[in-house]
Parts: sequence; structure tokens; C-alpha cells
Amino acid sequence: MSEKPSSIKNLGPASDEFYARGGITTADQLREFGPDEAYFRALKAGGKPHFIGYYVLVMALQGRPWNDCKGKEKDALKLRFEAIKARLTPADKELSALEKELNALGVIERK
Repeated sequence: MSEKPSSIKNLGPASDEFYARGGITTADQLREFGPDEAYFRALKAGGKPHFIGYYVLVMALQGRPWNDCKGKEKDALKLRFEAIKARLTPADKELSALEKELNALGVIERK
């Protein structure tokens, strides 16, 4: 069986739940999608955006301590984070939590 995202150093059980919203349930999937696409998928499925959670993911996938992100690198990651959030459509932002969960499961039509 594949390892959960939380098997990656610096990620915990909350990461497993957050990325599972977007259909990402293994560490290998998280690595394959990369931080930007994985984070976007979780947001699109109803996850709440949080910059620290995003840059912790970036650092984790690089094998670096979560607090290693500073200065210009952190500023650049903030721009990437804002770009990820900007990809969300108004419909993504308006769906109820239940609708988002149903969308993630493929039960209702995506808007």
C-alpha cells in the first residue's frame, strides 16, 4: 500500500485530510502533482487557503525544514500562492461545503 502524504517529513495528519479533498491520497501522488497543482486541487474541492500550509508543502517536497523559507524565496512563494488562489472560479468559491465534497466525489456535476 502506498504511503500517505503525512509520510513526508513536515506533513501531518491534517495534510492527509486536506489533500484527500482533491483526490490526492498518497505521497507519490503529491510528489507527481507537485505543490502548486496539489494545493489547487485541494482548494477547488473546498479546502481553505493558508499560506503557511502551502509553503510547508513546498519545503517538504524539497526535503527542507518547514521554516527554511525566508526572504526573496518566501516572497516568490507568496506570489505563487496568490496565483493558485486566483485560479479558483467564482463558482468554486460559492459552493457549499457539502456541494464541494460531492463534487470531489463526482456525485454532482462540477460547475
